[in-house]
Amino acid sequence: MEHPVPEGVRGEKEEERVLVSEQSWRPCPKARRRLQGCLEQVKQQLFRVGEDWYFLFVLGVLMATISFMMDLLVSRLYKAHWWLYQEVGDILVLKYLSWTMYPMALAAFSTGFSQSITPHSGGSGIPELKTILTGVVLEDYLAIQNFGAKVVGLTCTLACGSTVFLGKVGPFVHLSAMAAAYLGKMRTTVTREYEVGVIEVMSSHFAVRDYWRGFFAATCGAFMFRLLAVFNNDQETIAAVFKSDLRIDFPFDLLETFFFVILGAVCGLLGCAYLFCQRWLLAAVRENRLTAKLLATDKPIYTVLVVLLIASITFPPGLGQLMASRLTMKEYLTSLFDNLTWGTLAPNASSVANPHSVDPSGLWQEWCHPSATIFGTLAFFLLMKFWMLILATTLPLPAGYFMPIFIYGAAIGRLLGEVVALLFPRGLRSEGDLRPVIPGGYALAGAAAFSGSVTHAISTALLVCEATGHLSHVLPVILAVLVANAITQKHQPSFYDGTIIVKKLPYLPRIRSRHMASYKVVVEEFMERRVVTLVKSGGFEEVLVALDASVDAEYPVVESTGSPMLVGTVSRAQLVTFLQSHKHPQAPPGEKLATAGTLGDNCTIEPIMLQLSPWTSLHQAHHLFELLKLQRIFVTRFGELVGAVSRVELRRAIEELANPK
Repeated sequence: MEHPVPEGVRGEKEEERVLVSEQSWRPCPKARRRLQGCLEQVKQQLFRVGEDWYFLFVLGVLMATISFMMDLLVSRLYKAHWWLYQEVGDILVLKYLSWTMYPMALAAFSTGFSQSITPHSGGSGIPELKTILTGVVLEDYLAIQNFGAKVVGLTCTLACGSTVFLGKVGPFVHLSAMAAAYLGKMRTTVTREYEVGVIEVMSSHFAVRDYWRGFFAATCGAFMFRLLAVFNNDQETIAAVFKSDLRIDFPFDLLETFFFVILGAVCGLLGCAYLFCQRWLLAAVRENRLTAKLLATDKPIYTVLVVLLIASITFPPGLGQLMASRLTMKEYLTSLFDNLTWGTLAPNASSVANPHSVDPSGLWQEWCHPSATIFGTLAFFLLMKFWMLILATTLPLPAGYFMPIFIYGAAIGRLLGEVVALLFPRGLRSEGDLRPVIPGGYALAGAAAFSGSVTHAISTALLVCEATGHLSHVLPVILAVLVANAITQKHQPSFYDGTIIVKKLPYLPRIRSRHMASYKVVVEEFMERRVVTLVKSGGFEEVLVALDASVDAEYPVVESTGSPMLVGTVSRAQLVTFLQSHKHPQAPPGEKLATAGTLGDNCTIEPIMLQLSPWTSLHQAHHLFELLKLQRIFVTRFGELVGAVSRVELRRAIEELANPK
């Protein structure tokens, strides 16, 4: 029989049990305090250098490790696909099914998995990051669940190989931004300090200190990535990503700069055509009733249909044999950067490409076909890949688009280089030593020029040199990039800006330097004149009317109704608190709330540090919005509030300037 235990005794026993439990889990309190003190001292000593550098080191190493592991897994999946394609034998139907079904399944899983977690995981993420870096808050694009969805989805996308022809450069910029945002929150929690923004990848304005921090993180990541390749026995030592054996004693003749200029012009014109068609198709897919319905409700089905079409065209026994479709993305670049001149080797080749395997030492033979010349296969590759690349950009899965256009540009340069080598077999100089044309150098320039023209970037010239470890062609490469950019930037927005336009993201467009009229347009012509204001002596009813009239995050406060001198701003949250702590004039007398009180007495009015004059030019206002990442700024005339300018008015003014009615 159990006897009841008094409440006091029961409480003492429970307290004893808690104390014993805590002491059993936390032994040696003095030793623990000493250890915590030592750790704090170590932390202080380490952070004397600056905790940002450790943070950036961790960011670079983390992203390099993820990139390497992803490449390793993608390589295994691609080998499995190639093994399956070879094991089915010579039965054409089975080979076709193995070639098409494998990428279809991976692409469908990539779309379904990533979209089921978050709808913001599709694409490269660069347009959204450009928007975020201008000051617009898009929190969902930097969420940690988006990171996991993008990693898994991108792995499956890359495992599709060159069939879908997509890369990973853009998504990894987005992944790095998400990782930096999450690590920044962790750092804030640990150090109890404010969060520091470290990502200035695509901002038009950034501090020099942030540039060096970004360079340090990129260096750590690149070194770690190449180091992991050595540890995995992929390479003997740290070397360039795409090795090239181009001749360095006499890389190009001075007269060849004329052909490099032509190459830049060709890449610029093709870049304009590509950007126009890509933007048109992206908008058409969203407006078409059938495709819009599929993208809204059944995205995996749309992905399967597009991948089936592309895979069917690249089927090696079919049209794929004219496009070297069995090569991987890396093998495409390695073959196009080859030091050999294919036009002189192809007629002497004893055999064309082996139908059962790809010879790593003779990748150029994949471009040979008995019924076509090298020029024919390269031209056919450019023709087919032009619309296939554009179609692939409409897929709602995580994917990058820089590497495909990089390879496409290399093919343009290779074709032009082979033509020049055919026209001048002994070089451009008939006298003196034999100095033949090197088509691989034109492939380098073409890759940099076309990718630079599509993205409106000049740094692709250096990217080519860093990726190949080849610097002897740096001058003609830069020349081709400048010519291509000059043509494209004048006629078309960049690839990412065009996507921003189609997606209607709240991005502030740039004012081109040729728009000198932006200095003549002043703020007074496009500012919002009807601004909801509050007076300093306002009470309950005035605040209530202001909150009902607009949903602004902050409201301007003026001195009085008769004297609209701008005093400062008050946040909407403070106004809501003001209403909650005061009694409504028509409320019953039983409520115990304040019946009197003014806005100036009960709310904190923040001073305004920056104001615009009505005579400020559009160009100056745009520069301030970009530099300070502003959302809204008030306009005053001799201290009196006369209007306000937000991103909406500024964007409308820029669009009217670019497209006058």
